[in-house]
Amino acid sequence: MTVEVPSGDVEHAIDHAASDLAGSLRIPGFRKGKVPMPVLLARVGKDRLYQEAVDSHIGGWFRAALRGTNVRPVQPPEYEYELPDSPSDTFQFTATVPVQPKPELPDWSVLEVPRSDPDVPQELVDAELEILRSTVADLAPVEGRPAQEGDVVVVDLVSDDGEAQRDYVAELGAGRLLPEIERGLLGMDQGAEKPISYRLPDGSEAGVTARMNEIKERVLPPLDDELAQAATEFDTLGELTDEIRDRLGAQLEQEIDSQFRTAAVDALVTATDPEIADGLVESRAVELWNALVRSLERRGISAEAYLQLSGRSPQEIQADIESEARQSLAREIVLEAAADDLGVEVSDDEIDELIREQAEDENPDELIQQVRDAGRYEALRADLRLRKALDRIAGEVKTIPVELARAREELWTPEKEKPETATKLWTPGSKEPS
Repeated sequence: MTVEVPSGDVEHAIDHAASDLAGSLRIPGFRKGKVPMPVLLARVGKDRLYQEAVDSHIGGWFRAALRGTNVRPVQPPEYEYELPDSPSDTFQFTATVPVQPKPELPDWSVLEVPRSDPDVPQELVDAELEILRSTVADLAPVEGRPAQEGDVVVVDLVSDDGEAQRDYVAELGAGRLLPEIERGLLGMDQGAEKPISYRLPDGSEAGVTARMNEIKERVLPPLDDELAQAATEFDTLGELTDEIRDRLGAQLEQEIDSQFRTAAVDALVTATDPEIADGLVESRAVELWNALVRSLERRGISAEAYLQLSGRSPQEIQADIESEARQSLAREIVLEAAADDLGVEVSDDEIDELIREQAEDENPDELIQQVRDAGRYEALRADLRLRKALDRIAGEVKTIPVELARAREELWTPEKEKPETATKLWTPGSKEPS
């Protein structure tokens, strides 16, 4: 690759290198970091300063040049260049690097991919109706029995350090309390008091003293037209039931479509069997692990605590992450090859439209400019390109019933003796795991 660096970036790199050198040199009469440029040049020479500027920034310039391309380096590049003559000059260099080869794709139109029918089970409809009933249910005091799951309780919770929450209202089983505290409240009689201990994310233990002030149970209204009129805009229970079934059907169809698209690209990956460079897998695995750690930290969980709670060894988790990294890379590489073969292009208008759809309350034009300024515009173009390639693949593979696919899976074949690995489903546009 031949990369041209604007003069502004060259000047910034030289200023940065000059600051670093000035901070590391001892020159009589000047404090560290306060050496004027003419004095610094006289001391170290222009070539050394410019070489320092190039060495410290060329890697970043190369990575920036890769954005929006399908080039996947598998080893560090070798650079060829001549140093600039002045900060006002543009800088050009050539990078030579081994890359992940483009795979040869089979004819995906002959691949068979299972797809479910969007049949909404009656149990899901009934569950939605029960949720609706619970939202308009009355609360009645409980007499003659202890608290049980589903009850709404009013409790005092006093921690070991004296901090108290009085008359705290919670529904047992709703997950608003720590599991240990919920289990401790189950079976308590009104007026009873007991200590409850629980484990913190760091592995240490803490405790509270719980007092059961009130126990109430939900009294559900009958499932009839009156409920539909009172809780919704529908006049009859039948109309309400039809709306629930249609809404759940649309959600199920969307989920089935996502699963089918993932199955389609996985079928193409299996048929292509691309060789993924180990360096790429290692790099992606590091990205996935760092994303997982950041997600845990946002929830107040350390990586060490996560390892303890997961019940798996670091080696097992690392193997899972590497397997996920390899699979996600295989999907991307296969889709990139398909996009090349199909000649898929993405216009600026298509990218702008995607950003506008996601702008919500923000100014769309300002958001488009922010995406450009942040250097994410070309990444969106590449992402949309993969989506369009997957659209074609999903539309051209052979769809078969899930039952047929399961029947075939039950038939033994030698290749099924290969060890199974768990991978996270991925489609273009989805975020990396958290």
